[in-house]
Amino acid sequence: MTTNPIDPTVPHNARVWNYWLGGKDNYAADRAFADRMAELLPVMPQLAKADRAFLRRAMRYLTDEAGIRQFIDVGTGLPTEGNTHELAQRIAPESRVVYVDNDPLVLAHAEALLTSGPHGATAYLHQDAREPEGILTGARETLDFGRPVAVLGLSVLHFLDDAEVKTTVRTLMDAVPSGSFLAVAHATTEYADPHDLRGLQHWNTHSPTPIHLRSREDLTALLLEGLELLEPGIVSCGRWRADDIWRDAPEVPQFGLVARKP
Repeated sequence: MTTNPIDPTVPHNARVWNYWLGGKDNYAADRAFADRMAELLPVMPQLAKADRAFLRRAMRYLTDEAGIRQFIDVGTGLPTEGNTHELAQRIAPESRVVYVDNDPLVLAHAEALLTSGPHGATAYLHQDAREPEGILTGARETLDFGRPVAVLGLSVLHFLDDAEVKTTVRTLMDAVPSGSFLAVAHATTEYADPHDLRGLQHWNTHSPTPIHLRSREDLTALLLEGLELLEPGIVSCGRWRADDIWRDAPEVPQFGLVARKP
């Protein structure tokens, strides 16, 4: 298991994300870094909200339409409004969710806030996304791998290199049965202005977790082998099956996709 000690002087992506979403669980270093990123990339706070909107719609599809009742949320981040288990259990109270993150601050909040309703279950694994076998070992204590599972990777796989992404996704998806799903939100330059690369350079210079931006072709090759991509395909995450204010919102440089294991 990878352990990352809490260091309030070093910005951490989970806490920066929390700040952009209007949360309170962040330090001065996180806020300063987030504000500087927003100067270089004004779209970032909007991107964080678009990512959250994608989670809401993907969970509605997976729970309501696809009938999924088991979820592994890799790279959970800090709890905020509309967490995965809340979205699932609002529709299906018996839903079971395993959260995965390697940030001890996330662990502390998860133990207090990511609590299931009486008919379902939640569990939290202090595990790195690069250690899929450990994720599976822990998840089996809560989930039944004889039944379909949705694996969520929102704003986490772009912190892994190509080999790590492929190994993590393949290992997790090979372990779940037919009828399971993969949902991913991933950073890209395809909807970004060329000058936005300054923001990426700033992030990768000052953050301990550099970002790997990928194209549709990259994600297809890394993620979708043996899976069926759902409509509307790989699109800006705010636009994925948008039926609300996001339908006409500007496209943000983050993809959203959902795929099914046949």
